[in-house]
This record gives sequence, C-alpha cells and structure tokens, in this order.
Amino acid sequence: MNATNKAMPAAESASLIVPARIDALLQCTEFVTARAVEAGFTPSRLCEIELVVEEVVTNICRHGYDDQPGQVELRCRPVDTQRLLLEFIDGGRPFDILAAPAPDLTVDLDQREPGGLGVPLIRAMVDEASYRREGNRNILRLIVRAER
Repeated sequence: MNATNKAMPAAESASLIVPARIDALLQCTEFVTARAVEAGFTPSRLCEIELVVEEVVTNICRHGYDDQPGQVELRCRPVDTQRLLLEFIDGGRPFDILAAPAPDLTVDLDQREPGGLGVPLIRAMVDEASYRREGNRNILRLIVRAER
C-alpha cells in the first residue's frame, strides 16, 4: 500500500480475507475504498463502488454458505491508471451472479418478490464482469473505471 496520494503501480495488489458475516461489510468497503482513493477515483464513483462491494459481500454472506461458517477473500489491484480489478472469492455454493435473471420491474410492488435488485445494480455500476467456478470456489471479477 502506498502512503502517498499517487496511483498504485499496476503490479501492486492487495487482498483481504474476512469471515462471511454481515459484520465484515464495513471492513470490505473500507478496504476497497482505500485502494480506489489511492488510484484517484472520484467521490461519486467511490460511493458506487461501495454499493457494489456491499451487494456482492452481502449476497455471499446471506446465500453462499447456507448458515455454515465460511470466508470471503477480496483482492484489489489496478489494471491501469483508470481501472481497478476487484475479485471476490468464496467457497460457498456455486452462484454465477451474472447469470441471475433480472427482476420483472413491470409487476406491481405489492405482487413482486422482495429482493433481486442487487444484481442489476451491480451490472449497472461496473464496467466489466466475469464469473468462474474454480474447484470449490466462486470467483467474481469486476473491473471498475475511475470515471463513468
């Protein structure tokens, strides 16, 4: 981690491993926000990235481990001077967030199932996304630009 306000070198990567619990959300968002600040992201973009991190980590914590203990690994590194790569790695049940169907927003609110809005939110706020299952791990890779 750099102590100055310069953007991180492209090769520098940081990682964080936390228990897959909702009370680890703040630690995850602070971790990514610090990397994004170092990379020169705008305050409005920082807010969007925090929402993405909260949504992904919340989904892993609530749905990935079926009430069993687990962990979330979060990796962050610059791709170049304008983009960050965020990787979310967990050993929970397989789930490709990118293949999840979009909710039907044409249905009246009182007839819609609760939830389901996080996936479109993530898709709208990231610039590139990919998912793969590697052994018993989910790996979600998101690339975010400093400006949109």
